[in-house]
Amino acid sequence: MAKPLARYAALTGYIEVSRMLGIDPVQLLRTVGLDPSSLDLQDRWIPAASVARLLELSSAASGRPDFALKLAEHRRLSTLGPLSVSIREEPDARSALRMLIRYQHMYNEALHIRMTERDGLSAIQVSIEPGEAIPVRQSVELAVTVVHQLLRNLLGEHWHPVSVCFEHGRPADDSTHRRMFGTPPTFDSDFSGIVTYTGDLNEPNRLSDPGLRTYAKQFLDTLSDPAEPTIEGRVRELVELLLPTGRCSIDQVARSLGVDRRTVHRHLAKSGQTFTAVLDTTRAELANRMVRGSRYSFTEISEMLAFSTPSSFSRWFHQQFGASPRDWRKQAAPNAAVEVGHPRTDMSRDAQNDVPEG
Repeated sequence: MAKPLARYAALTGYIEVSRMLGIDPVQLLRTVGLDPSSLDLQDRWIPAASVARLLELSSAASGRPDFALKLAEHRRLSTLGPLSVSIREEPDARSALRMLIRYQHMYNEALHIRMTERDGLSAIQVSIEPGEAIPVRQSVELAVTVVHQLLRNLLGEHWHPVSVCFEHGRPADDSTHRRMFGTPPTFDSDFSGIVTYTGDLNEPNRLSDPGLRTYAKQFLDTLSDPAEPTIEGRVRELVELLLPTGRCSIDQVARSLGVDRRTVHRHLAKSGQTFTAVLDTTRAELANRMVRGSRYSFTEISEMLAFSTPSSFSRWFHQQFGASPRDWRKQAAPNAAVEVGHPRTDMSRDAQNDVPEG
């Protein structure tokens, strides 16, 4: 089974919080194999296990067991991406939670939320399953806090949970937890999540505009069917993620997905694709985007796209786009009238050989 992925949006505010707490966010991101320059691409998918590792490392490096809660303070409803548009317009908190549960895979495939109701109380249970046996304390605290904030946004500041529960033990200092939740959390509990009065979930959503509800539903329907993402889509995301790290190979992609390379080949073949074709297309798209911008030098781009030398990158780029990187960047400057050529789907033998195999 493929390992779950999460959106970069799961790390919203990470740079700011890390710097505020005196740790190096760039170094920590690279330690877990994530590209710091891609943090602003919120809808890009990355391994959920990498996010979990990053949060645990950041908590340890900063000496702050409440790291995830500090990160949650930077969350807004919009962090949920397109899903936030529809959640905002649901008539009450219960229907908003049900929508979040139904479409949670659009945000984080490792996140699992379940809601049960009994004797006037509703338990919203949260778990994180990153596909590996790694600590998830910080990830769980982040997810529970985000659900708490969602309910607070929908119901108003007057709402308070009956209890907030965590399966893990109490930290030495739980003052941030008390402040965030407005009540002392219960640690070493049977589950992680929130217990609230069922009646509170029937309260009208104070953010909702009934006139926009139909439009919000139509918008969500155009975005995604709540079906499991395909391996083909995951391969494309992982290729884009791994190329700048110099570790983009079918073996590495297969390991990230939790399958063998034959499974990757088989799924790609079903859609008439090969791994090499996906790699070539993604490499060309990244090159086009990086060269058109001014953030990176051509030497840096060459390294990020796994070329052995800047000259081999330049030769490959000219074959793909019909212009040198320098000319392409000039034509992409403000007021440029036209582009020269279009990227081709094939790739030179030299360029293919420049991609590391492991």
